[in-house]
Amino acid sequence: MTKNSTILDNPLGSAPIGKLMLKFAIPAISASLATAAYNITNQILIGQRVGYLGNAATSIAFPLMTLCGALAFLFGIGAASNFNLKLGAGQKDDAAKIAGTGIFMTALVGIIIAVITLIFTKPLMIAFGASEQILPYAVTYARIIACGIPFLLFSTACSNLIRADGSPGYSLICTASGALLNIVLGLVFVFVLDKGIAGAATATVISQLATAVLTVLYLRRFKSVKLTIAHIRPRGGSLKSIAKLGIPGCLNQILMMIVQITLNNTLRSYGAISVYGSEIPIAVVGVVSQLNMLVVAFTVGIALGSQPIFGFNYGAKVYSRVIATYKRALIAVIAVSAVFFACFQLFPREIVGIFVNRNSEMFIENGELFMQFAERYIRVFLLMIALQGLQPLTATFFTSIGKAFKGLFITVTRQGIFMLPLFVILPKFFGIDGLIYAGPIADTAAIAMAILFAILEFRIMSRTNA
Repeated sequence: MTKNSTILDNPLGSAPIGKLMLKFAIPAISASLATAAYNITNQILIGQRVGYLGNAATSIAFPLMTLCGALAFLFGIGAASNFNLKLGAGQKDDAAKIAGTGIFMTALVGIIIAVITLIFTKPLMIAFGASEQILPYAVTYARIIACGIPFLLFSTACSNLIRADGSPGYSLICTASGALLNIVLGLVFVFVLDKGIAGAATATVISQLATAVLTVLYLRRFKSVKLTIAHIRPRGGSLKSIAKLGIPGCLNQILMMIVQITLNNTLRSYGAISVYGSEIPIAVVGVVSQLNMLVVAFTVGIALGSQPIFGFNYGAKVYSRVIATYKRALIAVIAVSAVFFACFQLFPREIVGIFVNRNSEMFIENGELFMQFAERYIRVFLLMIALQGLQPLTATFFTSIGKAFKGLFITVTRQGIFMLPLFVILPKFFGIDGLIYAGPIADTAAIAMAILFAILEFRIMSRTNA
């Protein structure tokens, strides 16, 4: 079979780009939204039943979820990107080995992280920024959530392989089924059985288990390659390739985790000397983080939906389709993010109000302070959200075409180069307000960097094409 026939036989190399983006991006967006629904559901149920100390507890424990996301990027995106590159080059056996290595490592690492978390739950929550009032809730929540880490990591990472295999619809079914089950079980455990924050965590673990079971069922019938039990084992060469393309996304998530931990600790310290106290800022940031996840679900979903098109056509040296895909994805990212920007600027109090019980004694006593901080934090910290998606899109673009260093650099700019130092420096001069200003400053710098790298890469492709 010739290279040209391989390209024409695969829809990624011949079908209309707009049609392909709808096929892959919409399920990827829906899957990302379903993933976000897990945490958003927990925030709403816990906030309505436990109060904003419960919201703060989930914010303290959230770095564990971010760590799972980091490892899912490492083994999931890394394996999926290599999988598509190998398919584009017509190397099916190598593609199967890549997939098998990614699956094995995901299962192994998930178990290791769960065990470590269960052993060191309390010191971890203290290190993550829990105050004395928040700590009991955070420990209860984290210990239960830790039991679901292997299922969450496995299903999240493998969903990328399922999409890369040409079945984004099934990936969506897996994630959406788990999210729907989480909502139903959450209502039962939290309100009917009155289990509070422990009930919300239990519902989440059961739902993650269900998603993992559906994922395993698909792995038995891969379409693009014949995936057997013999493939599911670690291989040094495959692991190296996976790490090369998975590290950018993984490092970004690790930096996000470090930023979250730094932010929680800084909020605890500077909140304590402000009118808000330590608990209100941590709770608000936890709620707003979930709101931001909705935007990220769309932007990252569009990027992940474009990833197979980027990877296959770059591997096949059809650069015009790579550039065209990026431009269309960029337009979609900006259009969707602009809608969220308008909502956050116009209705901050109404949106945050969904997550809290305004009739609780805790809120009646401190509700106005909570809303004041929430309104200011949303409007200022998320000021650049309309363009924020450009950075993860560009990082995914470079990762998908095999340029890991560029993807890595773009990935670390917002979290590591700009955001983290600003979180440390600005509060020294502006107090807790410095944390709020850090958001738009870091976003602006990271966006400018991503634009520069993308333009330079397009020029290289255009010259090569010519």
